[in-house]
Amino acid sequence: MTNHQLLGPQPAKPIERTLVLARELAQVLEIEFQALQAQDLDRFEQLQAGKTDLLVELTRLCPAATELQTDPDWQDVREQLAQSRDAHRRNAVLIERKLEAIRGALQSLQASGGTSTVEVYDRLGQVARFSRSRGYQEA
Repeated sequence: MTNHQLLGPQPAKPIERTLVLARELAQVLEIEFQALQAQDLDRFEQLQAGKTDLLVELTRLCPAATELQTDPDWQDVREQLAQSRDAHRRNAVLIERKLEAIRGALQSLQASGGTSTVEVYDRLGQVARFSRSRGYQEA
């Protein structure tokens, strides 16, 4: 889904090209949401480079903020970008909720007493050891 493959041939006018890229960004954000829901972190991470490329290209093609906001020719682009902003926020909320659930689980493991260690996996799949009493030491 990278290199702007979703919607076929590239339009000649910058405004049309920008709209195509904005729609592609919305599709990437939807796929990102589905990957987050399925907890498919590999797929989620694969999407990040393409999403970044899209954002860089959109930034390059979009006019100054005042023109983007006031020129009626850019209305469709504005609407598509607003939808993408909302989709990005939705994805961020989902990520934050999942992180909160993980933090809560770790806290319950740490607070369950004893000084034994708890093995958990870090982001890279490596075993990280945490002392259960560590929470008391930090307090």
